[in-house]
Amino acid sequence: MINLITKLVLKPVAKALYRPVIEGLENVPRGGGVILASNHLSFIDSVVIPLTAPRQVFFLAKAEYFTGTGLKGALSKAFFQAINAVPVERGEIKAVQASLDSALEILRDGKAFGIYPEGTRSLDGRLYRGKTGVGWLALTAGVPVVPVALEGPADILPVGKRIPRLRKVTVRFGEPLHFDHLHGQARSARARREVTDQVMAAIHQLSGQELAEVYNERPLAA
Repeated sequence: MINLITKLVLKPVAKALYRPVIEGLENVPRGGGVILASNHLSFIDSVVIPLTAPRQVFFLAKAEYFTGTGLKGALSKAFFQAINAVPVERGEIKAVQASLDSALEILRDGKAFGIYPEGTRSLDGRLYRGKTGVGWLALTAGVPVVPVALEGPADILPVGKRIPRLRKVTVRFGEPLHFDHLHGQARSARARREVTDQVMAAIHQLSGQELAEVYNERPLAA
């Protein structure tokens, strides 16, 4: 029922309001496990991609979005379910591996999984170095990676804002990357880094962002 609402209501309304420019839809395989690896500019990225992709795309989301109480909690849970978000605990190393395991299960079920190799949003618009979780997933699941470049989400929902604005957004889906030559090497740090660097290079080619050449770390809490 929720997926039907997304298809018949959310997608048409979003496209009518924002009139997104979508390029490269033919590059997204219509079936089978595939990773959609994107740059990360705004919280709303995880809404933009599922609403513009030609198939269902699953993302991981903080478990708190699904456990709230009252009307607000119910609406939050319904919304994240509508965009195919999967609840996960975040924080410790064990939680990170659990998140990757959840993503692996999605891919082995023949579904599309969205991931941000940078790890967290870019606050200055630069493209940061990718973390190797995407490499581990691609090699362990044996699936292709479609690079994705977003332009405009940060203008729709800037950091610190709660209400989206009407702004132009562009989504580019690049040609799938295949790593058959590295099959069975998921435990190799060098192989994971090779895959990740190729993915980030493809995202950079699509987005044209300035390269930061460092990891984008979450700010420490005060």
